[in-house]
Amino acid sequence: MSPTRKRPEELRSHRWFGPDDLRSFGHRSRTKQMGYDTEDFAGKPVIGILNTWSDLNTCHTHLRERAEQVKRGVYQAGGFPVEVPVMSLGEQFMKPTTMFYRNMTAMEVEETLRCHPLDGAVLLGGCDKTVPAMLMGAFTMNLPCIFLPAGPMLKGRWRAETLGSGSDVWKYWAERCAGKLSCDAWCEIEDGIARSPGTCMTMGTASTMAAVVEALGFIPTGAATLPAVHSAHARMAAQCGRRIVDMVWEDLKPSDILTRESFLNAITTLMAISGSTNAIVHIIAMAGRAGIKITLEDFDAIARRTPVLANIRPAGKFLMEDFHDAGGIPGLLSRLGDLIHPECLTISGKTLGETVKGAEVFSDEVIVPREKPLAAEGGMAVLTGNLAPDGCVIKHTAMEPRFLKHTGPALVFKDYPDLKARIDLEDLPVKADSIIVLQNAGPIGAPGMPEWGMLPIPKKLLKAGIRDMVRLSDARMSGTSYGACVLHIAPEAAIGGPLALVKDGDLIELDVAGRRIHWHVADDEIARRRAAWKPAEPRFARGYGKLFSEQVTQANEGCDFKFLHHGPPTPEPDIF
Repeated sequence: MSPTRKRPEELRSHRWFGPDDLRSFGHRSRTKQMGYDTEDFAGKPVIGILNTWSDLNTCHTHLRERAEQVKRGVYQAGGFPVEVPVMSLGEQFMKPTTMFYRNMTAMEVEETLRCHPLDGAVLLGGCDKTVPAMLMGAFTMNLPCIFLPAGPMLKGRWRAETLGSGSDVWKYWAERCAGKLSCDAWCEIEDGIARSPGTCMTMGTASTMAAVVEALGFIPTGAATLPAVHSAHARMAAQCGRRIVDMVWEDLKPSDILTRESFLNAITTLMAISGSTNAIVHIIAMAGRAGIKITLEDFDAIARRTPVLANIRPAGKFLMEDFHDAGGIPGLLSRLGDLIHPECLTISGKTLGETVKGAEVFSDEVIVPREKPLAAEGGMAVLTGNLAPDGCVIKHTAMEPRFLKHTGPALVFKDYPDLKARIDLEDLPVKADSIIVLQNAGPIGAPGMPEWGMLPIPKKLLKAGIRDMVRLSDARMSGTSYGACVLHIAPEAAIGGPLALVKDGDLIELDVAGRRIHWHVADDEIARRRAAWKPAEPRFARGYGKLFSEQVTQANEGCDFKFLHHGPPTPEPDIF
């Protein structure tokens, strides 16, 4: 691609700084107030560095430094960098869930880009929801942009064991609940599982989203898997600064990159890495911002033809450092071959095919050959049936195979507090073949569709040696989680979906190969239960919560706000 380069007077920021009038005098003089000279910004692309650093976002500890390194690159390329903070979505501390605030950050990113004199942006993030949130806003605004991923943290360590985020937490917590792990050992694991800045080093949602966004074309080639504390990560930040300046002159915008095929590449990558089920919701939402229709059927169709090649926890053996050293996303894409649309454009100005040409794989154990896949089909499946008319998902590569086809009686919890209060009671009427059902954990019911979907196994079963069982909910689960967990059931219970009507003892059938979930209750009984069902009183009477409840779509539609869906462009500011 050889676009016509912009002239300085065609820069968006020229409206703020260029004219010989009173308003522009104020813009220039206030910029000089900060210690800059005319030569620093006049006629140069103004690059916004949108930073989600926060003392309450542990994954982003190093992003202050990375912002400075981006600035260095911008200066080197002849641009003018300005750092602007935006809302940070840290999974560790935000309640009820960062997903509740994803759309708020997306709105903030969009309006931050719109209201300021910016010609392009580098988006600094990484912790799960920051990735889709920032890109959703940037796609809507449609200024040249690059996403700089925070990168995974170093491997964890406990005694002789290598620890992976989330996955080993659940594993060792089950052992502690079963009385097989001491308090001292548990504290040692606490000290050793997170040893550096960065996101989860398993194929959790953060690493999954970085991987799919590199395949989508918005992360520098090979950068999605680059460990946070690696010296190359700092060099990559400066590279982003240099490249975004050129992108502004080239006028290379998201709308030039985003196509249906580029999103299909992202989904293919998701399946090949056996990534987080959360990515389904986020990819649908990001595509919606670009006016591209992606459905659950697209995910399932691609899953059926895409082999799992990345041997990464929780569905595999290794961690993100190993994946990076083995060849990362370029190596993976090179092995996917004709499953990828190579003609899709990327932020490099080259096609995806050109960027991965010559990419190598350095470990066949970490990124396995296509002819010897870890699984013949992608890492997740979409199920439908009378319990989930609009679909639900399951990560079948991270569950015990004996549950791929299973029928069992429901044990129902009406909400999360009910689950916490009763799940470990000694007299809980649960057996190994029971199906645990959690209601009212979806976008409106929870609210925000938290990561409650890896429902705990009752202690009485843990003590008996049970480590997996079928669990159903309208919630999500962490990408670091595992188990026979059916998620994202739509429509959710809180709006009267069939899940709301399930009672203890109802037989539920799970058939992953048949892509089917069936609730064995007669239609006339379902009708009686529906007639008796009443929705809960609205949780919020004002504020963001009220907006969220009134505007959020269901999981199969991306959980975006209805009024933020793709439509006519929002006018640029015209009062100067």
